Amino acid sequence: MKLLQLPPAELRRQLGGAGVWLRTGPFSLKVQSRIPSVADGLAELYGQFEVRSAHEAFADFHVSVNPPATLRRWVRPQATFSFDGMRPFKPLPRDQAFPMLEWGLNWCVSTQAHHYLIIHAAVVEKNGLAAILPAPPGSGKSTLTAGLVLSGWRLLSDELTLIDRTTGLIHPLPRPVSLKNESIPLIRHFNRDAFLSRPTHGTLKGSVAHLRPPKESVRRQHEAGRPAWVVFPKWTAGAATRLTPRSRAQTFMFLARNAFNYSQLGQNGFDTAAHLIADVECHDFEYSQLEEAIAAFDRLADGAHG
Repeated sequence: MKLLQLPPAELRRQLGGAGVWLRTGPFSLKVQSRIPSVADGLAELYGQFEVRSAHEAFADFHVSVNPPATLRRWVRPQATFSFDGMRPFKPLPRDQAFPMLEWGLNWCVSTQAHHYLIIHAAVVEKNGLAAILPAPPGSGKSTLTAGLVLSGWRLLSDELTLIDRTTGLIHPLPRPVSLKNESIPLIRHFNRDAFLSRPTHGTLKGSVAHLRPPKESVRRQHEAGRPAWVVFPKWTAGAATRLTPRSRAQTFMFLARNAFNYSQLGQNGFDTAAHLIADVECHDFEYSQLEEAIAAFDRLADGAHG
């Protein structure tokens, strides 16, 4: 059963009670919340995802987003994120409840799923080959990711690249794409048929909205991707679109520093990263026009496929 098949009233009832069980990529979640905006966000963005009875199904992560049990629930209402009874974050304003759920789920995967090497990077796929896109905030990574998946690339993940430590393949986690500030109207203009959630303003990241993952990406969320490129995107105003080679040594060091669990995995973390770098092309990528950037990625994929 898909989440979109649950009537809104039933979704809210289940969320406010035992919770709703969801499958996203290789993980199962049980989400519980009494905050209406969380139910609205799930209905808008997770409609294509599988749901089951929370009473019957095992879940990897048990999470909740609820008002704190203090007087603050009435004065300047807040929301708290809980994982297996722990509260790893400070409360946030209640209107940030759904973004808090998304950030909390990223935290769960990045701190618990050590059967993968987890790199802080987006990853997209075309013609059976995946491009890993690591970049610091403000580089245009999520904007580029959104543009690519709205142009025929498969979304594997917006934030977390999960490298199988045995096979070297990438396991998809195609949850909503987080867009910030100027990226929100840019993507709305780029594809007027794309569904973006209503922006949440005043977060630590500024204004935040989420792009619904493509139906086909969700349908194929159990199909692993083969890494072919590591591309470091950088948006620069007025820059010409340019793809340039990057050394494998530089790429390895960056990925090691930006893998959430590289040091915890020890020798296996090193081996997994080394095998990844040996099998991919490494590039820097500068752009200012999204359409030109997508065309450059399409040429990369078509060239490899040919």
